[in-house]
Amino acid sequence: MKSVIAEELIKSYDNGKVKALDNLSLDVEEGTVLGVLGPNGAGKTTTVRILSTLLRPDSGRASVAGIDVIKNPEKVREIIGLSGQYAAVDEILTGYDNLVMFGQLYHLGKKQSVIRANELLERFSLTDAAKRPIKTYSGGMRRRLDLAASLIVKPKVLFLDEPTTGLDPRGRQEMWGVIQELVKGGVTLLLTTQYLEEADQLADEIAVIDHGKVIARGTSDVLKKQVGGERLEVVVEEVHLAKTREIVEKVSGHSASVDEGLRLIASPVSTGSAALFEVLKALDAAGIHALDVGLKRPSLDDVFLSLTGHVAEVKVAEDQGEVAGTKRKKEKSR
Repeated sequence: MKSVIAEELIKSYDNGKVKALDNLSLDVEEGTVLGVLGPNGAGKTTTVRILSTLLRPDSGRASVAGIDVIKNPEKVREIIGLSGQYAAVDEILTGYDNLVMFGQLYHLGKKQSVIRANELLERFSLTDAAKRPIKTYSGGMRRRLDLAASLIVKPKVLFLDEPTTGLDPRGRQEMWGVIQELVKGGVTLLLTTQYLEEADQLADEIAVIDHGKVIARGTSDVLKKQVGGERLEVVVEEVHLAKTREIVEKVSGHSASVDEGLRLIASPVSTGSAALFEVLKALDAAGIHALDVGLKRPSLDDVFLSLTGHVAEVKVAEDQGEVAGTKRKKEKSR
């Protein structure tokens, strides 16, 4: 069953001069994670905002858990959670007070809001810091609290828009663990990210979008296969680059690329370890000592570069004019 469906969504700005979404279609199977990858301005955040009822499309259709996003936004809001790009919590209030406030904004009532706040503080390892003002929290703690706030209503579907942006590697790993627990508990998740490793770790399927369209979709392995098989890489002294390139191209049967700065020669190969052995034998016969040699499978970085024509960039702020606190007020006061 499809928990999230978007069909031919179109959204333009500046009197149609800027098309954020251009007939974008995607879906998410119940109980799975769809990772949405794309460069800056590809339409990731616009897609999330439409599906979470914060923005109306110019045309197209969308539903969450069978509920029409455009016709019945109030009902959609009752079953979803949303965590945006920024930890948009009130810095003056404590973590506990923030969660209780969010619960009351969702009309849970004071008693149930308190119960739910304590549950979430414990679940996200924030109990010890519950009575501290948010301004004393680290970035990772703020992100965990923000995610906790999005779970106040125990959502069936959760939208996470670049949830680990700005976190250090440890904080990112902690957040991944939290997200994996949520999915095990049956939550359907749409995750936008520019950390390709994050999509590799968390997503059952990945959709790559560019210029407002889905340009590729599949599992991580399927997308990597679109780039090609294994790649042979050899590092040698600069003086041997030309001869090594000649040897690699002869063995692989393909043109080889040369990175003179790294002194690296690389070429796709179809015979794997056999090609590696042949290159080593040919280099030895030519009296060339390889400083490093190996086989590399395509990464999601390679996929991204192949599909979009450039590497992924970690975004600091997509919508400069939006203030995080304002966004949270809009989201929580629906």
